[in-house]
Amino acid sequence: MRLDVESAKKEIMRLINGEETFILNECVTCYACEEYCKKGNHPFYLITELQESKGILPAPKPIVKQWINMAIPTRKDTQYFPNSREPVISLCLFPEFMRELRGKLFEGVSFILGRHFYCQLAYLHFGKPSVIKERLPKIIENIARHGFKEVVFFHDECYSTFTSYANAYGIEVPFRPVHFFEYLYNKLKALEDKVKPLNVRIAYQRNCSTRLTPDKEQYLDRIFELIGVERTQREYDKEKALCCGGIFRGQQRYDLFVDVQRRNVEDMVKSKAEYCVFNCPYCYYTLAERVYKAGIRPIMLHQLCRLALGETLR
Repeated sequence: MRLDVESAKKEIMRLINGEETFILNECVTCYACEEYCKKGNHPFYLITELQESKGILPAPKPIVKQWINMAIPTRKDTQYFPNSREPVISLCLFPEFMRELRGKLFEGVSFILGRHFYCQLAYLHFGKPSVIKERLPKIIENIARHGFKEVVFFHDECYSTFTSYANAYGIEVPFRPVHFFEYLYNKLKALEDKVKPLNVRIAYQRNCSTRLTPDKEQYLDRIFELIGVERTQREYDKEKALCCGGIFRGQQRYDLFVDVQRRNVEDMVKSKAEYCVFNCPYCYYTLAERVYKAGIRPIMLHQLCRLALGETLR
């Protein structure tokens, strides 16, 4: 959406007053307005509340229903991990990464994962905040019953749920959420004498939920400095970042999906990046192949850190 300042003010006031506005129909749930608002008024959360109350779904109903049902626990889902000890990493719904989180950075780590620990924040993309508010207290209870003082969240959306979203809605979180960036930086700092600078140029794929908690990127920049990589200067990075486009495809906005991916990858190529570094698994699954075909190596952040420690990836 492109608006001049005066038009933007008028539409924001319509949102605040709960009135009809084209914003509710045109919003593609990129989360950007959450970051642009420096006063902590949570405009994006307001948009999703109004979308739901007015029956304006950003995606077709069958897709919304499919996503809602996806996170319902089954008999195969573990609700309690009796042998888990801190440091503990929550893997959300990404069990495939257990075999990768190995080596010096992850010695002595326990994992919790599965639908009983799924943060639910993805439903913001589908105009269904009520699902989050209904399920989140039980998710917090499932984690808290382990008695952890701190929990490291591998999935960025999980971290943003237990910090930004919980704070916005006055939901108590009885443990300290730790972002994966902070964990990686502290471990790398402790292993600094074993770090070998990689001396490569990287483009960072900034995922959408980073906009809910952008302050954590201080750890990301410290990690890049510590392992000797250069984050290339790009048009579409940091506050001007383009997302992976995966949600646009899910919303069946295919023209936007293609356009965003094209501009994003062309920008990476223009910056002469050798690697595209991902933090979000969903971003990786959505964009990695296109990045690879453009001559840039896709890699997850933890993999890059392991390379800097001289470890071999599978």
